[in-house]
This record gives sequence, structure tokens and C-alpha cells, in this order.
Amino acid sequence: MLKIGLTGGIGCGKSTVARIFSELDVPVIDADEAARRLVTTGQPALFEIRRVFGASILNQDGALDRAVLREIIFSDADKRQELEAILHPLIYQTIQADIEQLVQQASTAYCVICLPLLFETGKAAGFIDRILVIDCPVEEQMARVRKRDHLTMERIQSIIDSQVSRAFRLSRADDVIDNSKTDDGLAERVKKLHNLYLSISDARI
Repeated sequence: MLKIGLTGGIGCGKSTVARIFSELDVPVIDADEAARRLVTTGQPALFEIRRVFGASILNQDGALDRAVLREIIFSDADKRQELEAILHPLIYQTIQADIEQLVQQASTAYCVICLPLLFETGKAAGFIDRILVIDCPVEEQMARVRKRDHLTMERIQSIIDSQVSRAFRLSRADDVIDNSKTDDGLAERVKKLHNLYLSISDARI
């Protein structure tokens, strides 16, 4: 089974592209979704995060307050690394388990693994066959995130600064989807890659 690593900077449209692949009946494994499952109430990872960061990262009902945690980790690089040390090994274990389940399904030609921090973690090389980067200019990233998450421009910039540069991603991409404009052509661009990945998968058999 061909494994496509889908990545891109914040606000580039990774989730939208992943949804289009899913609508084409392509299995999509999402690292962010794995992370959300790992930090639900009662999960060991949430207990560890509370131990490291304190009770302030929890809501009154005991659930993770993502806004508080985000503010902490993007204000302090060391804190961000502490969180990554807790979550990333568990996220990749979850992804590996999901991949193994898909491999057992002989009818699955390829899957998409949505990894926002594919380059930053450096841990995906062992199970990614091809890298797809969703791209748009930094200015467009900032505008989209501001509209979506209502963050300050300074906070958005700090998040972008914590990720690899646009040039770095593009230099290491096998495939690129230009998502700099919102138009009706995005689905067609995804469909073309879908056909490419099917042909590559067939050639590997």
C-alpha cells in the first residue's frame, strides 16, 4: 500500500484537501485526530500533560483547555518541546497501528496520512512513501488563521515561526497543491493526484 504524507503550514488547507481525498474513498489517517483522542478525559497522556503543565490547562470539567495550552507552548519553545516529547511518540504509535490495519485490507491502493509536523518531527520517514505539500503564501496563511481562530497576528506569527519554512517544505515535496486561492479547481487538482497515486500503486504490485 502506497503511503502519502500530506503536510503544509498552518492555514494552508490541509484539512480541506484531506476531506476531498476522503470523499474519493481514500483512507485518511489524521495525526491531529490521533492527538485529540490521546488527550480526552481519562487518557494517560492527559494526566501526564497536567503533571508537567499544571492544572491550569484543564477546564472545570477536567477536559483539556486547548487555548490555554496553545498559549503556553507558543510562548515558550522549551514548553512546546516538553509537550511534543509526551505526545509525538504516542501519536506515531497510533498512526502505525492504523496503517497496519489498512495494510491488511488488500483492496486499499493507497492512504493519506495527514501530518502537519511531518518535517518538524523527523519521525515519518520510515513509513511515508511520498510527500504531498499543500502550499500558499505566508500572508494568506496568516489571514486565514486570523479569520478562523481569532488569534493575534503576533501569536499566528509565532506558530508559523515554530514550523519549517515554506521554501523548506517545497524543496522536499514530491507533489504540491497550490491552494493560494479559494476556487473550484481544488477538487480537480486533488483528483489528478488521486489518479497518479492509483497508477503508482498499480505499478508497485
